[in-house]
Amino acid sequence: MRPYDAFLLVSFGGPEAEDEVIPFLENVTRGRGIPRERLAEVGEHYYLFNGVSPINRQCRDLLAEIRADFSANGVDLPVYWGNRFWTPMLTDTVRQMAEDGVRRVVAMATSAYSSYSSHRAYLNDIAAAREAVGPEAPEIELIRPFFDHPGFIEPLAEHTRQALDRLPQDKRAGARLLFSAHSIPTAMAEASGEPGQGYGPGGAYVAQLEEVARLVAEQVGGGHPYEVVYQSRSGPPSQPWLEPDVNDRLEELAGEGAE
Repeated sequence: MRPYDAFLLVSFGGPEAEDEVIPFLENVTRGRGIPRERLAEVGEHYYLFNGVSPINRQCRDLLAEIRADFSANGVDLPVYWGNRFWTPMLTDTVRQMAEDGVRRVVAMATSAYSSYSSHRAYLNDIAAAREAVGPEAPEIELIRPFFDHPGFIEPLAEHTRQALDRLPQDKRAGARLLFSAHSIPTAMAEASGEPGQGYGPGGAYVAQLEEVARLVAEQVGGGHPYEVVYQSRSGPPSQPWLEPDVNDRLEELAGEGAE
């Protein structure tokens, strides 16, 4: 087996100006028949921030840290970046790697969990980019979802401790922890995970979120009651998505007297 000769960061992508918002959303929803008025409605969320999504800046910061870490540890690999839905586009990056003579690549997606949207779709898009580039495209191996890696869990635990420390001291010990994740259709959740992995109802996505919540709560300590909730539901009301919604659950907890 040949050694890796490049590292590739694969991410979702996002607009960085107001005139990029609708073209970006068109890329995300292509082939789904989403009306343009719905895209305009979703775009309003981006216009609140002058059309700038934070994800590309976060990727640039991450790439700088990766390069510094490689240099400090004697890892001599060029670093590339390709997005699924906005520049730099994944196919363009794979083509550049081929032109640079890269033959075998280790890739990391910025998605930590297993579901169609957060893992399988990345594999599909990598395959499509390689096919578009042709026989000179490098082999690309995507590392597994990193939901339970200490480098992911420890910062979450530290931020949770900082949030608890900002609460009034008399409220801190009894505080509840809500871990909010992106909701997905229940059918997608139940289908997540590879065959034979033995995930129960809810599939790998729900199981991994629950494991992260457990690991973080365990590191934080204090015996705080915790639960997983969801956000960012979309799609028709008739389609079941993972629940409870974070806002609904906050209202319920307030009604139960949680402070």
